[in-house]
Amino acid sequence: MSQMFTRCRVTAALVTTAVLVPLAACGSNDSKKDSAAASPAADKKTQLTVLAAASLTDVFKTAGAAYEKTHPGTTVKFSFAGSQELASQVKQGAPADALVTADTKTMDGLKADTDAPSVIAKNRLVIAVGKGNPKGVKTLKDLTKSDLKVVLAAPEVPVGRYSQQVLDAQKLTVKPVSQEANVRAVLSKVELGEADSGIVYKTDVTAAQGKAQAVDIPDDQNAIASYPAAALKDSKNAKAADTFVKWLNGAEAQKILADAGFQKP
Repeated sequence: MSQMFTRCRVTAALVTTAVLVPLAACGSNDSKKDSAAASPAADKKTQLTVLAAASLTDVFKTAGAAYEKTHPGTTVKFSFAGSQELASQVKQGAPADALVTADTKTMDGLKADTDAPSVIAKNRLVIAVGKGNPKGVKTLKDLTKSDLKVVLAAPEVPVGRYSQQVLDAQKLTVKPVSQEANVRAVLSKVELGEADSGIVYKTDVTAAQGKAQAVDIPDDQNAIASYPAAALKDSKNAKAADTFVKWLNGAEAQKILADAGFQKP
């Protein structure tokens, strides 16, 4: 009887153990799942898409790398074009998080699509000429010469509008051989020798690294371009977009912009 009782106890213990072991294993897996679910969101990767004016192409590549370094987990993808093209993309619902234009007029036309903008930098116009200035361009008036091939940005492009503004103020009539969709296209024509001169931003000639050079336009004949930045209301990364726009106004970004030749806001 005693032996039978002992065997029963052993059998019961083995059954209990067999039941508890898988339960313990399940509990262990559940704990791992719960732990994984509760892990910090720092592991989440965020990609910001920023629509930016063509004249920001070089400086924003530098700025984007600096931002990613101080904001781990966030990558910044830029799409560069003329401000009027960017505005069209926003109105058509292109997926993006922030917008930076080369004028306040374009940004003001997108109030329904953006948060409140802030100006992050300013720029000024110069006359771009080929290396060595082979045609001897010295003033805005020289652009009216019939034997000079001048290229300008189209009137709907901010730099094209600024260019026309300064020419009109001096009562000068310039007949461009072409009108381009953005400022970089104007500069490219000059660099390639397809045009003798064109009106661009000062920072564009700086970025040309000797492929073109600038003829300064006097302050009293010049126009100043403002660059407003804003987060887009339809952004799927609203908080991150707002953080990036605020960063553009901070000390680190402002130094990068200044080093590239942009003026303070």
